[in-house]
Amino acid sequence: MEIAVLALGCFWGPEIKFSKINGVIKTEVGYCGGNSSQTTYKEVCTGTTNHAEVVKIDFDEKVITYEEILKIFFEIHDPTTLNSQGPDFGTQYRSEIFYLNDNQKKIAEDVLDQVNKKLSGKVVTKISLLKNYCIAEEYHQKYLEKR
Repeated sequence: MEIAVLALGCFWGPEIKFSKINGVIKTEVGYCGGNSSQTTYKEVCTGTTNHAEVVKIDFDEKVITYEEILKIFFEIHDPTTLNSQGPDFGTQYRSEIFYLNDNQKKIAEDVLDQVNKKLSGKVVTKISLLKNYCIAEEYHQKYLEKR
């Protein structure tokens, strides 16, 4: 099993999309990239924690590769808008790939370069080492499925 941690706007929609992909074993939503290892939704919404809303994806690399996960990532959000997706604005809604190791970093850089060429250099997606991930509150987990 492998893990991907991706920020692509509000985490509810991407979480449900990734959960339906063949090879994805588990998804959870959380916060990543911030200044501390623990935070809350209320704190993240202030814009002062530097956390992004993320989807953590556990997947079977024999069924779907990290590269394929990243290609889906770029298909299901707009990587050219800085700190926003649709009606959501703020640094917590940024586009960012959090890598866990050097192999993931290289794959992320390669996929981002391919997408950036297609989008005439307008991609603002960041690539960062995973830092300070924490799971979001229970009411955010599978939020759209519960509604």
